[in-house]
Amino acid sequence: MTQRGDLVKVSLQGDYGKPRPALVVQSDLLEELDSVVLCPVTSHLRNASFRVTVEPNPSNGLRALSQVMVDKIATLPRGKVSEVFGRLDDERMKAVDRALLLVVGVI
Repeated sequence: MTQRGDLVKVSLQGDYGKPRPALVVQSDLLEELDSVVLCPVTSHLRNASFRVTVEPNPSNGLRALSQVMVDKIATLPRGKVSEVFGRLDDERMKAVDRALLLVVGVI
């Protein structure tokens, strides 16, 4: 079962539809749902406060300098989410949390 902070591969619909990494942002308290909330990850970097930059390392399994596209929140059926290949560290997850607050208008 995936957990918040896990990196997985997904294929989203539309312009973001190619297979790509994604970060699970859904609370672990919702693990029994048939769907999972995530943010896609891209290696096409953009200078934006709502994108969280992540350097590749063995723990996260990314191959290139990437950004979590917090502004592209998506929900997919769990069956369309691959096995976990990496995990973000606590510092990067805190940055994602701050960006999520900004994107959804909580702050």
